[in-house]
Amino acid sequence: MKLIILDRDGVINKESRDYIKTPDEWHPIPGSLEAIARFYKAGYTVVVATNQSGVARGYFTLKNLEDIHNKLHTELAKLDGKIHKIYFCPHGPNDGCECRKPKPGMCQQIAHDFNIDLHALQPIFVGDSMRDYQIASSSGCKFYLVTGAYGDGRETLQQLTAEQKMLVTVVEDLAAVANHIL
Repeated sequence: MKLIILDRDGVINKESRDYIKTPDEWHPIPGSLEAIARFYKAGYTVVVATNQSGVARGYFTLKNLEDIHNKLHTELAKLDGKIHKIYFCPHGPNDGCECRKPKPGMCQQIAHDFNIDLHALQPIFVGDSMRDYQIASSSGCKFYLVTGAYGDGRETLQQLTAEQKMLVTVVEDLAAVANHIL
């Protein structure tokens, strides 16, 4: 199995400090949906792992989140692309859950659902935050750090130690990941 795990905000779509609360506020990063379609067509299982604390904070509902993800699926279908499953943590930072990145819950659920050992498989994890790096590293994933203009990647790059930077592939955006791998 070829598996790629994607963060959502700042990797697939433009991030907002005010949160993405409705489908109208969700805007894909140029080239990101095409990159996902390329991975899908190349035989990758594509999943998303995203923290969505806006639910716990009351900024949007689970229904709003479902509608946003339906828009993502619809836009991908136009390109003959597919995300196999979207995993999300609806909890706040102080809720003590195990699914909020950087805790391992979402990656553990992915491993369970697809009946795989992530450490043995060493899938690709694409993210833009220190939380993404931490969950990828602890789960045995190869980490690609997106540093483009739509997320936190540049700030994250500055936070990584020299040793951590040696373990990370730094790219501009998801399209660059697809070009590098495919």
